[in-house]
Amino acid sequence: MDKAKLIALYDKMLEIRLVEESFVEPITNGEIRCPVHLYSGQEAIAVGVLSELSAQDVIFGNHRSHGHFLAKGGSVDDLIHEVYCRETGSSKGRGGSMHLINPETGFLGSVPIVGGTISLALGAALAAKIRKNNTVAISFFGDGAAGEGVLYESINMAAVHRLPIIFVCENNLYSTHMPIREIRRSNTIAETAAAFQIRTEVVDGNDVEKVNEVGASAIHDCRVGNGPVFLEFLTYRLRGHVGPDDNIQGTHTDIRPQEELKSWQERDPVLRLEKKLIEAHIFSEEEIRDKKKRLQAKIDKIHQEAKQAAFPHPDKLMHYVFR
Repeated sequence: MDKAKLIALYDKMLEIRLVEESFVEPITNGEIRCPVHLYSGQEAIAVGVLSELSAQDVIFGNHRSHGHFLAKGGSVDDLIHEVYCRETGSSKGRGGSMHLINPETGFLGSVPIVGGTISLALGAALAAKIRKNNTVAISFFGDGAAGEGVLYESINMAAVHRLPIIFVCENNLYSTHMPIREIRRSNTIAETAAAFQIRTEVVDGNDVEKVNEVGASAIHDCRVGNGPVFLEFLTYRLRGHVGPDDNIQGTHTDIRPQEELKSWQERDPVLRLEKKLIEAHIFSEEEIRDKKKRLQAKIDKIHQEAKQAAFPHPDKLMHYVFR
């Protein structure tokens, strides 16, 4: 992979990481009141796949979709303002963290209903095939959604009609607080999708270069009529299911085994690429520190602006709502 591309992937992953971590303090001190599912640790998936899309391609997210929003071209300002539920946010302050949308960049929505946008992505792929506009649709969902019937109905229809859709399963090994080993006979979800006779792959979701390679190949397949594709990315969230930690019954802790958490922290996708850039003499450690400092200052400024922005006026709460 050439130098410019490596830098672009790193910059976007770093942006997502610093934005996500910037929410920790305001969540903890009560300034942010809506539920927030942080994407820290999974950045390589959104960035690796979505960097290969064109502006006309569309994606649909889930409850943990800040990374998808930013990787598809959404602005940091729009995201942070929305998490504070301000009128200046991407959903005009009416959605909060889990109801994001940005049609201008092809981010057509995220919802907290498990598996809720899978069929919408299927519809977008069907529309693309009917219109013959060469658009690819991507549905992001977690391992928990692999227990929803709509996923298999959607895969089957996509397979029958050879639709240009990529089903992206971000398998972080936990459905809220339930480890995957306790709810499935096999930890590999792609095995199930393979039964529909479509291309499936299981990939290290913390290796952004590998993610990018497989994502680009899947997108190409869909563009030339060889869709759908099912990609399972093995990854791990570095924060709790919702919020900075699991906060079970008021205790701020993480219920996952500490040895497991530590082993995945050592595979942090941002630090892995950062180390490679330093060893390749693309950046020095000082340049990396300066880059982080500048970006952090920009994010901090946006937080301050968001806190001063107006909430939606009570008389206008039903605006932008289809009834």
